Amino acid sequence: MAKEISGYVKLQVKGAQANPAPPVGPALGSKGVNIMEFCKQFNARTQDKPGKVLPVLITVFSDKSFEFVIKTPPASIQLLEAAKLQSGSKEPNRAKVGKVNWSQVEAIARDKMADLNCFTLESAMRMVAGTARSMGITVEGNAPWGN
Repeated sequence: MAKEISGYVKLQVKGAQANPAPPVGPALGSKGVNIMEFCKQFNARTQDKPGKVLPVLITVFSDKSFEFVIKTPPASIQLLEAAKLQSGSKEPNRAKVGKVNWSQVEAIARDKMADLNCFTLESAMRMVAGTARSMGITVEGNAPWGN
């Protein structure tokens, strides 16, 4: 018999660095989840990605047990790494802060494909390029599909 779901918790935690301090502790404590057990499991499953920001979706059941799914790092974080920047532009429509090329956008789109709500690589690349544009990062070159 399936367990009854009592709620969901979405967090962004650095890989292999989960601890009971905020934001993890208060978010899980309010649902009655064993915080240390989550931290141990999360850190064990993310040993290969230390320090990378990883979104995690935690499903909490009525008996206070839980399951969690670790997603790929956000496109914005990957774009900052590709452009070697600390942060995006404060005025993305006016001040451009960095540049990426279409091959970097394609690599990020391939990585994010499982988490995006699109079916083709082209549409995933357009989504990543839109994220770059909203961060003040320009995408150099002509789009592979041509306009």
